[in-house]
Formats: sequence, C-alpha cells, structure tokens
Amino acid sequence: MGNQTQLERYKKLLSFLDAHFKEAINIEKIEQISHYSYRNINRIFEALHQETIGKYVKRLRLEKAAQYLMYSQMGVSEIAYEVGFEERAAFSKAFKNKYGTSPSTFRNSSEANRQIIEKSLLTQEGEKRQKLPFEIEYLPDFEYLFLEYRGAYENILAIEEVWNQLFDYTTTKDLLPNNPIFMTEIVDDTEISDHLKFRYNLALILNRPLSFEPDGLFRTKKHKRQKYAKFIYKGPHENCFDFYTRIYAFWMVDVALELADLPTLEFYPNFDESIPQEDLLTEIYIPVK
Repeated sequence: MGNQTQLERYKKLLSFLDAHFKEAINIEKIEQISHYSYRNINRIFEALHQETIGKYVKRLRLEKAAQYLMYSQMGVSEIAYEVGFEERAAFSKAFKNKYGTSPSTFRNSSEANRQIIEKSLLTQEGEKRQKLPFEIEYLPDFEYLFLEYRGAYENILAIEEVWNQLFDYTTTKDLLPNNPIFMTEIVDDTEISDHLKFRYNLALILNRPLSFEPDGLFRTKKHKRQKYAKFIYKGPHENCFDFYTRIYAFWMVDVALELADLPTLEFYPNFDESIPQEDLLTEIYIPVK
C-alpha cells in the first residue's frame, strides 16, 4: 500500500478527531474511518503525530477545558461534561496532572493574571486610554486549502517555511487566482497549548472546489458563515502577539461579547515583500456569538 494512501487515511482520521474530540470515540468508529485496525492506525498516527490517538484526544479535551475556564462562565462540572468527561473527579484529576493545579484554581489564577496585565497596560497609557476599535463582521461560507504548522507562534522563520510550501504547492497546482486570499486559522491558544503542539493552519481560500485529493499533508476545510469581532493590527507580525494580549486584557470592557468556540482567523490585506514591516496590516477575526 502506497504512502499516499496511508496519508489520506491519516488526514481523514485527523479531521474527524479535530471535529469530534469532545464526543465519545470508540475503536470501531476509528477503524471505520481509517480502514485500518486500531492497532495499525494508532501506530501510523503516533509516527506522524508523535502521540497516540488516545493521548491526542485527551490533550485536546483538557486544552479546550482550559479555554472554557479562562473565557467562559461555565461551571467546572459543566465544562467536564462538555469536553467529554463523564465524572468531574476524573476530569479534575486529569486536569491537575496536565496543568499542575485544579480547574478552579486555574480559573482564579487566569483571572488574576488578566487583571494584572490590564492594570499594567492602563498604567502605561494613563487614564485616557482609548478603547480598542473593532467592527462586527460576518464571514460567508468558503472552502480553503491548508497546511498545518505546529510549533511556537513566535517562530517566524518556521512559519515562513510553511508559507513557502503552501505557495509553491498552490502555484504548481495552478490554484492561485488573480487576487489570491491567504489566511491563517489559529486553532489553539498560546497561553494553554504546549508550544510544540500549538496548531496554526496556513491557508489559501479556494475559488472553486478541488478536482483532486490534496497531496502529502495538505488538507481542505469548509468555513461556515460566522460572526466575528474584527480588529486591525499594523506593524511587524512578530509583534502581533502583544496586540492579542491587549485585546483579551480589555475584552470585557471594550468588546463585551461572548466568545464562540471556534478558531481565530487572520488575513493580510496588503502583504507584499516591498511594503515596510511597520506598514503591514493584519486583520484579526475573533469568533463571537
């Protein structure tokens, strides 16, 4: 059996796990999707992903729980059930093993840190701080081709290498329209996910469905119409992380909208190698309800 067939099965399984990790996932379902025995697909998955299927699902559940603790008002028991744990005690034990603290303490610590950051920023700007400007915008349905980057958000050189792979592939496959729209899908939270596991999907929006299966680790995904709070950052992308800190530090007072459980998107409307770094624009779309 060729490597491409194995990759296709891995990609199909990975997409399923990413979409359904909060649900009960049994061995029979995995075998049905992958067309492999669980033993064999687990070996392939671990070789490609550096963790078993079970550890991958458990990690995603706990990282999602940490996001809920930081950004929602859901109770701990409700969060445990939402991310796929049947018992709060089992959830609390697993959470403490990963983060070194109980869910309640993690929530209180996150809120305390946010207040410290907010006070620090207020001190820097003085009492006449202007609210962060944003717009509410709905992004329509669209499909995109992407390649996953996994690693530190601040590792610009590594991210650029994945961008080059995406650009070369879309050029070779004649997928670039006259005015291509590239974007990134920030799947994980840098405050929660291990830097080696942080997922950052680099993508090209397709103006028509693909007539072939993407090669290698390239995948496609469909974006459903969604409401976003849109922010615009101007400057070098490596400084964008500080801008995100400002957004979330003042979220409750400047935006006051409930976050939706979906990835953040970034678009780059004036990206060009000839444009000075300080003039580059990044459109940040944070999903809201």
